[in-house]
Amino acid sequence: MPSHALILGGARSGKTRLGLERTEGLGARRLYVATAEAFDAEMAERIARHKAERGEGWRTLEAPLDLAQALRGPEAAQADAVLVDCLTLWLSNLMHAGRDPEAEAERLIEALAVCPVPVTLVSNEVGLGLVPETPLGRAFRDAQGRLNQRVAAAAPQACFVAAGLPLTLKGAPLR
Repeated sequence: MPSHALILGGARSGKTRLGLERTEGLGARRLYVATAEAFDAEMAERIARHKAERGEGWRTLEAPLDLAQALRGPEAAQADAVLVDCLTLWLSNLMHAGRDPEAEAERLIEALAVCPVPVTLVSNEVGLGLVPETPLGRAFRDAQGRLNQRVAAAAPQACFVAAGLPLTLKGAPLR
């Protein structure tokens, strides 16, 4: 069974860098599953910068909504390892599209259970700050917390990254 991992952290904590390093260490055929969408020029520039930082040897699959389908698809099956970046944007996309986050989380967990290659999932830990001011903000924070808990329970490895330093939460330290 492939060893899946969840990497949690705050914005610019180094979680994606750790995910890239782990995935690169798992094989030459790497798949980057992107959940971000470029709704404005700044986000388009950010996505282009991230793609350039990945460098050679990565295939990219955009899956802003259908993450479970992406993990069940031929691109994932043909890879040595998969990096999903990130669950936070995926959840935001789901909520914006009016989809049920709990049902989609269940589909994701089921897809992870049958994915034949190691998957590293990056997600923000959004529950460490102030209580959001709006009902939508609180609903998002709560849904993100539940999603992170479900993925952490399903993954043999989990870590929290702060200031570029990983703290192992579950399983062996990520490499």
